[in-house]
Amino acid sequence: MRRILLAGVTLLAACGGGSSPSSPSTGSAATITITAAGVSPTAVTVSQGARVLFVNNDTKAHNMTSDPHPDHNDCPPLNNVGLLQPGQSRESGNLTIARVCGFHDHDDPPPGGNKWTGKITIQ
Repeated sequence: MRRILLAGVTLLAACGGGSSPSSPSTGSAATITITAAGVSPTAVTVSQGARVLFVNNDTKAHNMTSDPHPDHNDCPPLNNVGLLQPGQSRESGNLTIARVCGFHDHDDPPPGGNKWTGKITIQ
């Protein structure tokens, strides 16, 4: 009986057991929050191999991608974030190369959408 109970508790913990959708997973080194006012913070620094969690707390969807627009090829792991509906969150892929990566909302790119842009420094 103890084994069954332990297995159930382990499975519940592995599945997230009721955590909110905006909770960072164990691999997130930084969190960027999206609101109607823009992204915050606009710049973060992470270690090589880390991921960044994007949380959409705005009332509209945001399609977060790597710079430059429209190619999105500067930092491909950022393209894993993609389209976030209001209330959704998603991590980037692992950022493995030391550099500075820009990101933006593909559906509202700079210069008009400057408030949904930022930089991630990978060191």
